Amino acid sequence: MKIKFKKSRQRANLILGIVWIILGVLSIVTDDEIRWTDYGYLVIGVLYLGLYLYNLTNQYLTIENGTIQKNGLYGFRKKISLNKINWIKKFAGDYTVKTEQEELKINTELIDKDSLTELNKILAELNLPPEKTPFTN
Repeated sequence: MKIKFKKSRQRANLILGIVWIILGVLSIVTDDEIRWTDYGYLVIGVLYLGLYLYNLTNQYLTIENGTIQKNGLYGFRKKISLNKINWIKKFAGDYTVKTEQEELKINTELIDKDSLTELNKILAELNLPPEKTPFTN
């Protein structure tokens, strides 16, 4: 299961990528003298489009095979086994999921509303004592 980014975040990356590419093309086409910095707009645009495509395919979190994985660029993926989680802390819109040795911070402001509901269900099913989880009343 994939916990998705908010659509507004995805749209913003796509729009920024397109805008930077348009600026780069206009800069190259309209200038009589082309400078190496004119290509910077194109590079920034391609990077934003790459980020959009990466986030579209991988999304924010992946939960499968008993693990929760926070997806990040260039190998910055953090993975924690769900059955080793012994503490969940909710503070200022973030979840901090802890095991004995590891810690994973989840920014709920980045997560789509429906995906956040699914994440809350999964974390609530871990059967942690009430004082160790924010999902009990």
